Parts: sequence; C-alpha cells; structure tokens
Amino acid sequence: MLKIALLAVVNAIAVWAGTVLAADEKWVALGVLVAATLAIDLVYLWPRRAIPLKFLVPGTVFLLAFQIAPIVYNVNVGFTNWSTGHILTKSEAIAGIQENSLSQTADSRSFVMAPARDRDGELVLLLVDETDGKPYLGTRRGLQPLDEGVLRLGEFGTIEAARGYEVVRGAGLVQLDRELTAFTVPTEGGAIRPEGTEVALELAPTVRYSRLTDTFTRIEDGVVFRDNGRGSFVAADGTELEPGWRTNIGLANFESVLRDPLIREPFLRVFAWTFVFAFSIVLISFALGLFLAIVLNKPTLRFRRVYQVVLIVPYALPAFLAVLVWRGLLNDDFGVINGLLPWNVPWLFDPWWAKVSVIAVSVWLTVPYFLLVSLGALQSIPSELVEAARVDGGGGWAIFRRVTLPLLLIVVAPLMIASFALNFNNFVNIYLLTSGGPPAEDQSVAGATDILITYTYKLAFEAGKGNDFGLAAAVSIFIFLIVASISAIAFKRTGSLENIR
Repeated sequence: MLKIALLAVVNAIAVWAGTVLAADEKWVALGVLVAATLAIDLVYLWPRRAIPLKFLVPGTVFLLAFQIAPIVYNVNVGFTNWSTGHILTKSEAIAGIQENSLSQTADSRSFVMAPARDRDGELVLLLVDETDGKPYLGTRRGLQPLDEGVLRLGEFGTIEAARGYEVVRGAGLVQLDRELTAFTVPTEGGAIRPEGTEVALELAPTVRYSRLTDTFTRIEDGVVFRDNGRGSFVAADGTELEPGWRTNIGLANFESVLRDPLIREPFLRVFAWTFVFAFSIVLISFALGLFLAIVLNKPTLRFRRVYQVVLIVPYALPAFLAVLVWRGLLNDDFGVINGLLPWNVPWLFDPWWAKVSVIAVSVWLTVPYFLLVSLGALQSIPSELVEAARVDGGGGWAIFRRVTLPLLLIVVAPLMIASFALNFNNFVNIYLLTSGGPPAEDQSVAGATDILITYTYKLAFEAGKGNDFGLAAAVSIFIFLIVASISAIAFKRTGSLENIR
C-alpha cells in the first residue's frame, strides 16, 4: 500500500508537469517525462524481476536532477547572451521596444482619468478629453466613445461616478498602482497611458516595426535598426534599442574571456591569485596539522585530550559564522586584533593585508581537518617500521622523511587534492570576509581578493548593465576545466605513491 501511495504521488506530479509542458508546447520534454514515468511504474510494479532496478532508479533520478540537469543547463546558458536587457523572448522584446518608444508629442491629447472596474471586474479607464470635453472608455482593446450622461463629473472636473462602472478610490488605488502603471489603451496612432491616478496622456511611437523586413525604423529621421544576430536591434552607428532578447550566440562568451582585455586580464589575475590562495591554504594547513598531530601522537603528553578538543573547535563551528566573527575581529577601527597591537593594520582594506587575512582565516578553519586526518594516518603506520628504521641508525628527521611522510601521503594526498579543489571554489570565506575587496587597481569588477568563483558571482549579478548570466556560465565552465585538469594531474602524480606499499 505504501508503494502504491508513493507511485500515485509520483504519477500525480508527472500529470501536473505534463500539463505545464504541453501548455508551453515542450513536446520533447513531455515525451521524456511520459517515458520516464511509465518506466518507473513498470519497475516498481514488476514483481521480483526488477529488484536491482528498484534500488538504482532513485539514485539515477537524483543524479539526473541534481547533477546532470544543472550541468547541462549551465553549459546551455554559457552559449547564450542571457543578461540584463536580454531576458525576454524576441516577440516580447519587440512589444517592449514598441511600448518604450511611446512619447508625448506637440499634438498629444491629455485626459482627465479615473480607474474603474466594469461588470466583469476588469480594469478600465474612464476618460474625458480636456480639449473638447468628450467622454471615452479606455480598455486594453482600444478607445471607444461614451454616451453623454454616463459620467458624472465633480466640481473641479474630476470623474466622480459612472453608470455601469465602479470607480476605484482610496486604498484601492494603492493596491492598483502596479497594474495601472502597466496599463495602456491602444489607439490608431499610438497609445494612451495613465500618468498618476487622475491624468492620462496620448503618446505616439518614435519607431515603427516592420514584420516583413524584421526591422525598426525611427520615424523622426528614418534610421533603420536591424537584428544583429546577438539579441538586439542595432542601427548602423551602433545605437541599440532596448530591451533585447535572449538568444544563442555560440562561442562569443568564451571568446570574450580569451580575447577581450577588459575580461581576460582580470580573469588571468584572479586565476593566479586563486591558485596561490588554494595552494597556500592546503600547504600551510597540512604542515601545521601534521606538526600538531605529531605532537599529540605522543601517549606521554599530559592533557593530550584537552589539547585535541581545543584544536578541533574551529572545525566544529559553521564556517560562515566563524568568518563573520573574524570580519569583526579584523575590523580596522573597532576590531579586537588591532586593539591588541601597538599599530593599526588595514587587515581588510589594503590589497596585500586583505590577502593575508583571507589566507590566515582559511588556514585557521582548515588546520583541524588536517590535524584529524594526519593523526589518524600516523596511528595507522605500523610501529615496527619505525622501530626497524631506528635500529638501522636512522635519526628522527630521516625516519620522518623516508618512512613516516611517504606512508602518510598515501592516505593524505588524495584528501589534499580534494581540499585544494574545495578552496579553489571557497566562496564563503572570500565573500563573507572581504566581499572580494578592496577594489583592484584595474578598476574591474574583480577585487583584490576575488577568486574565480566570487569573480563569476560578480559577473552574474554585478557586472556591466547588471546581470550577465551567459558570461558567468562560460567562466564557470573554465573553472570546471581548470579544477578538473589540476586534479587529474595531481591524482596521476600521487598515484605513484601507491608503489610505496
């Protein structure tokens, strides 16, 4: 019964998703959804013969949903111009340009206006031409005249009531603000748009669209705006109409990263710092963690358990809370650390000191991890090997270099690679401590302490006109290739350590 109930829930979700996909005419996705749903039903309703599949299906579904689908989606975004000003479809962009081109002319009429609801509850505009006093009804379909006596005007010419319509007043106008702002009444030569809650103006377009040639023409001087193939209508002099639309632009984002100096130079600078940042944290944290592990590995050390607990505390704290605490401690004016020092250090506002700060805080958070790993690895090394080395006349340093460290690296090296990859994309430590700042000398969106992942975040949400998701997705693909290449090379080199066994 539990199985049938869960399958019923899955099928109900599939039916809902199918109706949404069918409404959007996503026929390929609908076909995949139907096939996947039928396959899941068959697997769980087929007795005994599909037992292995019953365990594989959930893992496969989660793998596709949370790994494969986001990767495919991100790669797809990297080949588009999805950014501020290029979010709509082309048809929506054309409608937006036509609406944005409306402006008041010398011959434009003005109207006394009152928002109202008709018998169906639809928003309409009750209008009175200020020139000749004729009453009109404005709807989303157009402008039509009203009979005399339908409107009742107040002492100062305002519309007080209308027969067959409910005039919106008071608090209703506040709730209507957003809908009223987007409301336009199409006319033969343009449109009528509300200006506040009591006045409406007749506006005329400044550009005209031709479906035949797929171009806009500026009425004033005849300048033609053509589709540039990158989601915008552009004139010969480079003038661009807004908004644009989202479209596939091929490898343009990747070419920008490689060729555009405004993107390439900050990218290379950030990449170099990211490598230094991740490598320094792993190297320093491993060295300190191993040193502390060797000290704590001595059974004769008094209060050893107390030391272990104290040293592991940073590992038990949530990283984002610890980083925020450190941000307060390192504050130039009110920080505790500067209060203890005889001089004032700009920990977070000088480019070099900010880099020292993010490395130091990250090392503080990472050392307990390598302490635990190294302590466990040291205790797994057979004591007979160390004793044999001593019998052969080896000193402490020689035993550590020739016996302890090689055996230790068999266990720790893969974890160091994983830690390098983690710190290569350590968004939390950078963004919460320095927000990528202070600003760099090249005045780019990338700050002095930005690593690739925070640089990508800024490209996505803080670059250019605002958001540039396409470029950020392309940079994230570069990050994946860089991390994958470094990890592959490191794993191949550290694989030789297995021969020590």
